[in-house]
Amino acid sequence: MSKETPCIAVCMIDPRTSLCFGCGRTLPEIARWHRMDSAERHAVMAQLAARMADAGMVQPEATAAPKAG
Repeated sequence: MSKETPCIAVCMIDPRTSLCFGCGRTLPEIARWHRMDSAERHAVMAQLAARMADAGMVQPEATAAPKAG
């Protein structure tokens, strides 16, 4: 995936938090994503980890097994 998107192709909205399980964005953010400029995208991406942590959600890539070196 591009550095311009937090999408990790785990696209499912948590009904409790209204956040995507994979990236932490809301449906309105996902819908508007292609119309956002780079600065707005980066501003949203800067909030995602804290947003998911505050909601008690774990980012899928954080739970993945470490890759063998």
